[in-house]
Amino acid sequence: RESDHRAWTPVSCTVTRQNATVQGLIEGKAYFFRIAAENIIGMGPFTETTKEIVIRDPITVPDRPEDLEVKAVTKNSVTLTWNPPKYNGGSDITMYVLESRLIGKEKFHKVTKEKMLDRKYTVEGLKEGDTYEYRVSACNIVGQGKPSFCTKPITCKDEIAPPSLDLDFRDKLIVRVGEAFSLTGRYSGKPAPKVTWLKDDIVVKEDDRIKIQTTPTTLCLGILKSVREDSGKYCVTVENSTGSRKGFCQVNVVGVPDAPEQPIIKDVTKDSAVVVWKKPYDGGKPITNYIVEKKETMATRWVRVTRDPIFPSTQFKVPDLLEGCQYEFRVSAENEIGVGDPSPPSKPIFARDPIAKPSPPINPEAVDKTKNSVDLSWQPPRHDGNGKIIGYLVEYQKVGDEEWKKANLTADSCPETKYKVTGLTEGLTYKFRVRAVNAAGESEPAYVPDPVEVKDRLEPPELILDANMAREQHVKAGDTLRLSAVIKGVPFPKVSWKKEDHEVSPKADIEVTGVGSKLEIRNTVHEDGGIYSLTVENPAGSKTVSVKVVVLDKPGPPRNLQVSEVRSDSCYLTWMEPEDDGGSVITNYVVERKDVASAQWVAISSSSKKRSHIAKYLIEGTQYLFRVAAENQYGRGPYVETLKPIKAIDPLHPPGPPKNLHHVDVDKTEVSLVWDRPDRDGGAEITGYLVEYQEDGADEWTKFQTVPMLDCVVTGL
Repeated sequence: RESDHRAWTPVSCTVTRQNATVQGLIEGKAYFFRIAAENIIGMGPFTETTKEIVIRDPITVPDRPEDLEVKAVTKNSVTLTWNPPKYNGGSDITMYVLESRLIGKEKFHKVTKEKMLDRKYTVEGLKEGDTYEYRVSACNIVGQGKPSFCTKPITCKDEIAPPSLDLDFRDKLIVRVGEAFSLTGRYSGKPAPKVTWLKDDIVVKEDDRIKIQTTPTTLCLGILKSVREDSGKYCVTVENSTGSRKGFCQVNVVGVPDAPEQPIIKDVTKDSAVVVWKKPYDGGKPITNYIVEKKETMATRWVRVTRDPIFPSTQFKVPDLLEGCQYEFRVSAENEIGVGDPSPPSKPIFARDPIAKPSPPINPEAVDKTKNSVDLSWQPPRHDGNGKIIGYLVEYQKVGDEEWKKANLTADSCPETKYKVTGLTEGLTYKFRVRAVNAAGESEPAYVPDPVEVKDRLEPPELILDANMAREQHVKAGDTLRLSAVIKGVPFPKVSWKKEDHEVSPKADIEVTGVGSKLEIRNTVHEDGGIYSLTVENPAGSKTVSVKVVVLDKPGPPRNLQVSEVRSDSCYLTWMEPEDDGGSVITNYVVERKDVASAQWVAISSSSKKRSHIAKYLIEGTQYLFRVAAENQYGRGPYVETLKPIKAIDPLHPPGPPKNLHHVDVDKTEVSLVWDRPDRDGGAEITGYLVEYQEDGADEWTKFQTVPMLDCVVTGL
């Protein structure tokens, strides 16, 4: 019967054996069974199973796992993976057991120490050079099944495979200006190769437009909104310890031509001139035309010299010039994309007939040299041919050769009476000569008297200041101060930075490279201002440069605040400017007052540009404190305050002299005098008048008496 039913169902009529097979049961159902014996007399009692039986296939150990593979091998580890057995024995897999056998030994040893259900395992702590076989078994509730087939013998050593590279791009790519492009591909190798992108042999760095994405198997360089400067030879290198592979692509970003270089003007006459230029970069598409323009030097409008096409020639004779006028010329190139930017204007020329060639330069000599260069110097020619010397052409010749080579192609590239000839070979000896050039042409050459052997020398240090050290530096408080310079010298000099002859602040970041040095201070404060010096030194000498740094901030407090001319309703304040204006002009002063009995300061002036102020509307008898602060464009500085209170009262002074003193009557022993009140009473009521007299010819005055009125009779004379 089913376990959830009470009724019994017969499954056979007569069984003569001591076993029977019950058919037609439902998998997963639970059943009870019973059996009774029967003879000729009848059927005996039933015997029943003690517990229910669930119908299901018999449970066995799992089959062997499949596809045991070695995924990675190093000198001290092996990584293996496998798939589950096709049959789990009727029960879920509870764990896997991985075993290994050292070649030369008979027994396998268990590798895994704990229950493991992952089908990937890395065996670590192996000895380099040892060889092992591996097998894996699956376990369920019944037990451990048969092991998988063994791996091939595996020797512990680092796996190596040379890099491979499969690129999705060809060796050439044309892109229009503003478009995006990408270079992609796939790669492999063991150990995992390093991927490097180069453009014209310079490492490509990511920025807002350039993106590099690399996965373990793919590589990609993407560039957004391409510009002409993105043109170049791109190279991707995948490299590991076994070797490297490279892929190349010449990318050409096309647009309108770049502007030609500054044109050269030759063969000038009173009504014409020949404009000569070099072919510029064509923007990726062939140049189809050149546009030549002219203008008088003082004018602003450029005019085309011809509407006819100018191509392929890179020079053009401009007609119809006005004699004596000064002209400039410029050239633009055109391709199918459009017209490019114009060249820089040529040097101005006057339309006039040719002048004579100059005489040779005077006294050329070699004044310096290195292992690959020679510095030449000379004096201007005695005669310039009545024309301005445009510059000089320098040539050199290796001793033993017949050919003279040009060190500079155009005279205007050497406008001064000196030139550094580079690209020479160390140890060889060379001859040198120089020609002067004016609008008429080249002079005869002047020769350096003796051949020069090219070899290195000890060079004293040299500093080439960047713009941030070329003049006094102003930096706003809180911003970053940067000072830098290019450094030269053989051997490369020792570099030291100082501030006011002391070590610079620890907050300063100092960087020294093979070509220069940089000092950087972030979040500057006023105390970071001062004189900074950079010293470079090598065995050939030393050199020091200094720059004043002003950290722009709020000004300091005004100085020497004084109060004078105190009255009952006003007083006069004066002060001196702050010792430190914060690096910016003082724009105004703020003046405030405070009754000593009050905690509140009251502004009485916030825009005064003078260093004085009359404080008005004081209350007589009240004591006041005053304070003043300076302001500049960066804010208000600290206040300076009066040291003691000032009481608002009128000052007392002696009165002025009485006016209009004269006598009104005279007797033999007395004189009657009258007078008027003085113009000023000294700040208080006049209490009396002191009358004195002096005998004629005497030196001393004699006091008579003090009277309260404006008259007096002097007696006793």
